[in-house]
Amino acid sequence: MKELFKFKQFEIDQTGCTMKINTDGVLLAVKAKGTNVDRILDIGTGTGVIALMLAQRFPDALVEAIDIDNGAFDCAKHNFERSPFTARLAIHHQGIENLVSSNTFDLIVSNPPFFINSLKNSDERKTLSRHASIHFYEALFSKCFDLLNANGIFQIIWPLEIRDQVLHIALAANLYLNEEICISSFPDSNPFRVISSFDKTPPDAYKSETFHIYEKQGVYSKSYLALLKPFFLKY
Repeated sequence: MKELFKFKQFEIDQTGCTMKINTDGVLLAVKAKGTNVDRILDIGTGTGVIALMLAQRFPDALVEAIDIDNGAFDCAKHNFERSPFTARLAIHHQGIENLVSSNTFDLIVSNPPFFINSLKNSDERKTLSRHASIHFYEALFSKCFDLLNANGIFQIIWPLEIRDQVLHIALAANLYLNEEICISSFPDSNPFRVISSFDKTPPDAYKSETFHIYEKQGVYSKSYLALLKPFFLKY
């Protein structure tokens, strides 16, 4: 049976993809930003939902996506081909470590594996999707430095504890943290994710903002609904 998730302008068939559509990816897609965005790269695309949402948000941009997992690659390719943005989408079956491109990008995004050196899941594909080593993040930031144009931005969503573990790697790659969005479930709860933005220029001042998904139990915040309204049928 197909696992279809319908958006206002496209559909996602999640069949065969280990990592399903989740709040993290959706929030990254709606909060990602840049100026004069003509070319976008989505690292670890999974179902392809982030790439598709960005193709909708940036109607003149070319969007490339990569994923090392066979099932994710097949899934995203299928979803790209069925979307109204197919002419502006491309998918590559490879990991970031081996990516070679003649293009540079205005915006790079990633919703990466969250767990470092932790107990691996017995399902090999889930392990690949959810777990990473420090070497993965070293390759990620190094490649992002190479692939960003002079004014490009790399944005990543991750737990704060992972951010704190690997932030020094970004600095070693000459990428500078300039802005963050701390995401919490409720106005008075602690953040469970952060969207961190990096570029090649040291910032004049670090900027931080907060964003909450719910006003209270079962009631979405107005900000969350406004961001998702162009995408989700129920909003």
